Amino acid sequence: MSQLYSAEIAGMGHYVPSRVVTNADLEGLMETTDAWIQERTGIQQRRWFNEGEDTTANMGARAARMALEQAGLQPDDVQLIVFATLSPDYLFPGSGVLLQRELGIKAPIPAFDVRNQCSGFIYALSLADQFIKTGMYETALVVGSEIHSSGLDKTTRGRAVSVIFGDGAGAAVLRRSNREGHGILSTHLHAQGEYAEELITKEPGSNRENRVQVVLDDPESMYPYMNGQQVFKHAVTRFPEVINEALQANGYQASDIDLLIPHQANLRITQYVGQKMGLGADKVFSNIQKYGNTTAASVPLALSEAIQEGRVQRGDLVCLAAFGSGFTWASALIKW
Repeated sequence: MSQLYSAEIAGMGHYVPSRVVTNADLEGLMETTDAWIQERTGIQQRRWFNEGEDTTANMGARAARMALEQAGLQPDDVQLIVFATLSPDYLFPGSGVLLQRELGIKAPIPAFDVRNQCSGFIYALSLADQFIKTGMYETALVVGSEIHSSGLDKTTRGRAVSVIFGDGAGAAVLRRSNREGHGILSTHLHAQGEYAEELITKEPGSNRENRVQVVLDDPESMYPYMNGQQVFKHAVTRFPEVINEALQANGYQASDIDLLIPHQANLRITQYVGQKMGLGADKVFSNIQKYGNTTAASVPLALSEAIQEGRVQRGDLVCLAAFGSGFTWASALIKW
């Protein structure tokens, strides 16, 4: 049997657009209030992209450059790109190849997209981890980047969803490691497709005789739909399950976690999960207050900020977890 290597996160980076949109700003667009939004989501503000300046790919590139600098590497050192997003710049090709171009990587390295929404970054991280563990590549770049704001219904009709989402990007550089017992210890991925339509953007779907006409006839069909009660009910169940799965697979218990970084879906969900796992606020990272839900960018953005704030130290046990559309959910346990 061939040798299995381990993968470590050598650098993290993040980027958010300069445009800050507060809850008060949304009060001018729809019937809502700062108190209503904060009570239900914990969000105080979010970032929206600047047209002509920000794209899904170039936001990912800005985050990637920060991660590469932290790792002491150049773009040409990257051997694999895995790009997680639900909001690609084009229907095709994927944003992974656009990121390759943005970074100026001339070598014909593999680059592909992962479409798993809120759990997308951990799915992408798991894929890159497997490529490194099996020895196929030594250095991988994993990116989560999203522009939601251009596809939201910013009227009272769409407020239940539109107040939640924001734009941003996060990136991780993975490197082959010889440090036994460190790096990405394991990843755990799950899906339950029977709930696919509970959190969905349905159009423009390919299974239409004329998808363009469908959208012209019903423009509202292009906006995201969420069954909030179903999502909340499943999230508060699946988060603890997949966190415990990662701990048990590696012989740890919840009290061993130095920092839990959950997908930033809703502050109420994050607080519930922290309490369920017996973790104090100092062991659960949250930045949804500033950025809202950035789906695939959420976990890497939070991890990058946590490192920047000194919340992650060498030797720490860090758990990443996410749940979202699909339904899909995932976790990763990392020994720093």
